[in-house]
Amino acid sequence: MREIALDTETTGLDPRSGHKMIEIGCVEMHGKIKTGKFFHCYLNPGREVPLEATAVHGIKTEDLLDKPTFLEKADEFLAFIGDAPLVIHNAAFDMKFINHELKSIGKAELPMHTVVDTLLIARGKFPGAPASLDALCKRFNIDLSSRTKHGALLDAGLLADIYLELMGGSQQGLNLAPENKSTADAVNQAMAAVLAPRTYTVPEDERATHEAFLKRVKNPLWTA
Repeated sequence: MREIALDTETTGLDPRSGHKMIEIGCVEMHGKIKTGKFFHCYLNPGREVPLEATAVHGIKTEDLLDKPTFLEKADEFLAFIGDAPLVIHNAAFDMKFINHELKSIGKAELPMHTVVDTLLIARGKFPGAPASLDALCKRFNIDLSSRTKHGALLDAGLLADIYLELMGGSQQGLNLAPENKSTADAVNQAMAAVLAPRTYTVPEDERATHEAFLKRVKNPLWTA
């Protein structure tokens, strides 16, 4: 299945306060494996980038003056993602910016019900543990050496790797063993409740027929 790992960088926290997207990064996956195809762009937000935002992602106002607006890149962005589910870390944040920008240029908003939020998955799998991209990369031994600042394309690539691990790793679907003994015990108890012991009686005529058949077998393995 085709899925898109997506990340954005912005001028602030809330588009309703006038903040805008300034970078979009998308990484294509098939079967939760990166294909090498990606979409990436910087955007001119038509406003200054606050210093506190620059401290996070390193992008300055002057870096964006010659970049296209979202209106100019929207069709290319939408064509790349198509109807594929989006995989986003803390999806509510990125989606509110994407949909605010789409609405502002008269385009249909993207549906939330097709979005996979890896932050929620991580919190469900590891309750109480840190669930940031950095923390999950460290948990899964994913190389972070190139991540000195937040960057949409870089983070989308890391997110794709994290998503694979959250879904079971490269051997997903092949690990049939329960995760721990308590899980195994619970499974065994449930099976015992459903499959109660039953006894069977073999009729004497069927037993005699079976024994007569066995005598006709030459050099049977069970007597070797």
